[in-house]
Amino acid sequence: MNSPDPAKVFSLDRRAVVQAFDRASASYDAAAALQERVRNELLERLAELKLEPAAILDLGAGTGHASRALKRRYSKSLVVAADIAPGMLTRAKAQSRWLRRFERVRADAYSLPFRDRSFDLVFSSLMLQWCDDLDAVFAEVTRVLKPGGVLLFSTFGPGTLAELREACAASGAAGNHVNHFFDPHALGSALMHAGLDEPVLDVDRIVAGYSDVLTLMRELKAIGAHNVTQGRARGLTGRRRLAAMTLAYEALRRDGTLPATYEVIHAISWGARSRAESPGLPGEVFIDPAAIRNRRNP
Repeated sequence: MNSPDPAKVFSLDRRAVVQAFDRASASYDAAAALQERVRNELLERLAELKLEPAAILDLGAGTGHASRALKRRYSKSLVVAADIAPGMLTRAKAQSRWLRRFERVRADAYSLPFRDRSFDLVFSSLMLQWCDDLDAVFAEVTRVLKPGGVLLFSTFGPGTLAELREACAASGAAGNHVNHFFDPHALGSALMHAGLDEPVLDVDRIVAGYSDVLTLMRELKAIGAHNVTQGRARGLTGRRRLAAMTLAYEALRRDGTLPATYEVIHAISWGARSRAESPGLPGEVFIDPAAIRNRRNP
């Protein structure tokens, strides 16, 4: 029997990604402590940059906390929160206040609905791991980023949830149970291939502790971060497999908790200072971010 194609097994089910985050929008904030920590660290890195951006894109904005913080830091800037999941953008509305109002646009990172050279800063915290076509995403970022503009993002690396992956493998459960993550080399190569300048990447490791395996799995589900690859296993095929996975994970218990490693990659790059305008495809309509202010957001 032929082995499955790894590219297909680990490719993301785009519809499942949207559905997962749509369903998780109500429970996301209560369970997203790690995401908050990573987001705040990425925001702190902006302090090192001398920026006065006129327009900012928060790509993969989720429930809007980063958009609100960006508007607080750059009060005169237009801030656009873009996300593929409408439920997330609905929740983000609560973060958009009269004095710190930002705009909300449903958008797919593979095909952004903005004009070329629209943004001075593209900020993206823990979104990129939900895209398996780096070239498509970075090509779009390159297109909408102004020459000399800044791309600042964080994403998870391949060491993320290594313990869960190993425990699932030890249980003998068929199919893959953890999403695939890009390593820094692949990210750096994709950034340069897209024409983005001087990419700089660094890696941090965060080890969180959980009382048991089910608590970890419930948290992943609550933030929409469960496995959405095409080759995902449809459950652990019964109590026996779940018990075997739990037993394998229990062997890793230290100081009363089960460890879960998150490998966080931070990256910064700059928009190319000279490139041709994108001609677009027939039927495509691109908007000027400044025009969003004249529309009523739901």
